[in-house]
Amino acid sequence: MDKDQAVIRIKNLRVRTFIGINDDEIKNKQDVIINVIIKYCADKARNSEDISDALNYRTITKSIIALVEHNRFLLLEKLTSDVLAIASEHDWVEHASVEIDKPHALRFADSVSMQLSYNKQ
Repeated sequence: MDKDQAVIRIKNLRVRTFIGINDDEIKNKQDVIINVIIKYCADKARNSEDISDALNYRTITKSIIALVEHNRFLLLEKLTSDVLAIASEHDWVEHASVEIDKPHALRFADSVSMQLSYNKQ
């Protein structure tokens, strides 16, 4: 990792949404647990107290919450892809990774998760 590269980690963001294809999933919101990693060049922010020199993780988190809470998703892949789009939308982002867990999706498992990544070309 470069010395000026920052890593933002949003850990275990719990949000309720409609996710799935079964009748019960279509009718009832479920918890999902979202983890996001964002890497960006922080050369300006390292020597500044100006918020405009850094990625604002609060703004990113609010956008993710709004997306998840106000939409319906049939597939975990689509939900994960949409969250990744938010995490990687700023020009400074060099890498982003999103993992979303759907607790109790399988009878004998704690959760099922989907992970997708973005790398700037």
